[in-house]
Amino acid sequence: MRKEDVLQKVDHTLLAQTATWQEIKQICEDAMTYQTASICIPPSFVKQAKEYVGDRMAVCTVIGFPNGYNTTEVKKAETEDAIQKGADEIDMVINLGWVKEQRFDLIEEEIRVLKEACGEKILKVIIETCLLSEEEKIKMCEVVTKAGADFIKTSTGFSTGGATLEDIELFAKHVGSGVKIKAAGGIASFEDGEAFIKAGASRLGTSRLIKLMKEEK
Repeated sequence: MRKEDVLQKVDHTLLAQTATWQEIKQICEDAMTYQTASICIPPSFVKQAKEYVGDRMAVCTVIGFPNGYNTTEVKKAETEDAIQKGADEIDMVINLGWVKEQRFDLIEEEIRVLKEACGEKILKVIIETCLLSEEEKIKMCEVVTKAGADFIKTSTGFSTGGATLEDIELFAKHVGSGVKIKAAGGIASFEDGEAFIKAGASRLGTSRLIKLMKEEK
């Protein structure tokens, strides 16, 4: 697989707490240069970034990030605000306490509410695989599918671990046919990226692959 083909599936990401506009602007420039799928940035930069990239690049942002325990009402408001400011894609974090309590009805309803707020925009659901059992991951594949989200996503990159090939393979077996897969966290090389794609991922959340391309040049 060509590196350019891998990059087309990348959400070029900068979510550091200390991110500045100059750094976000560089993310925008690099994403447009290397033709990634999107940029994934903090909500506070969405309006500025969308005005900067226009129709040249999709803007993705995060909701309920990184812990997921905001109320549904707050996540809905965050989502509506991000869409209004120009976000093309939304990556939401589920309430992991509800997973542990097996309140899957609440998680499904929350995803439905945010998908409705997204309208035609893409909704990705982060389930933070490193904190879940295999049984819980399988159940979340079912919930995300039933709720009508566009993607299931492994990780925030802010917890105890990132994407693993085993998790992507598990997702591929258990998500519905309409749900795509995003691997995020710990993708350190083009070999990693290709392996995740071959395992079933349609998107990769990473900043490292463009750094590698720039180093090569």
